[in-house]
Amino acid sequence: MRIINTDIIIENIKEMCIEANYYLSNDMECGIKESVEKEKSPLGKQILEQLSENIEIAKADNIPICQDTGMAIVFIKLGQEVHIEGINLEDAINEGIRLGYKEGYLRKSVVGDPFIRNNTKDNTPGIIHYEIVPGSNIELTVAPKGFGSENMSKIYMLKPSDGLEGVKKAVVETVKLAGPNACPPIVVGIGIGGSFEKCALLAKKALTRELNKHSEIEHIKELEENLKDEINKLGIGPGGLGGVITALGVNIETYPTHIAGLPLAINICCHVNRHVSRII
Repeated sequence: MRIINTDIIIENIKEMCIEANYYLSNDMECGIKESVEKEKSPLGKQILEQLSENIEIAKADNIPICQDTGMAIVFIKLGQEVHIEGINLEDAINEGIRLGYKEGYLRKSVVGDPFIRNNTKDNTPGIIHYEIVPGSNIELTVAPKGFGSENMSKIYMLKPSDGLEGVKKAVVETVKLAGPNACPPIVVGIGIGGSFEKCALLAKKALTRELNKHSEIEHIKELEENLKDEINKLGIGPGGLGGVITALGVNIETYPTHIAGLPLAINICCHVNRHVSRII
């Protein structure tokens, strides 16, 4: 049994909230810079160059990449041989978020009630997803999610007979309807299978996977590549002003499902697809 004090978790979550908002992950940064050469539209190229410049300015000046510093999404893989010592684990995660957004001068965007809409003033509570895994480590992933792209996401309860073509149609239509509102170039996280809530979680988790890492399932890898091609044929382009680079990547996660269903969730993320992981 390994004992981990919640003070360590608080400190790591705090640092990760700041890091994710100041520094874009290497896969995303490379994806944007490489897309400059692939973009055929002069205006599209200019926008992509400006996005690359923005990344460098944020990095050099220690400021947020985007003014929408998101709602903090936290994935925690908790080793079953770990004993948490200190305060309640969920309270510790939220304390880390609170400190990160305070000390990092990050915008506080969370309201305490969906109708009354009073700002909580510290960006808590976060959205926390727990997974119990073998071992004596804790793996943390912090993925601040802005809502310009979040609002463009969709969930479909397809019929099994809709099949592969039904999935393709729904994904492409969702991106088409999002147009410029999702701040393209985008990353498309897709969850297929499970249940209503499971496919949405899969889609969110898919956004944390590196752009250059395809699914290990061959037919899903082919679907990722095919959908990326189809999305980039829409002509939405960088900033929604036309071009061939609409999607930087399409990541798909799947799960077994019921004989009567084909759940599908599409979670769109803008070019500021923030995610940081650490193992404690």
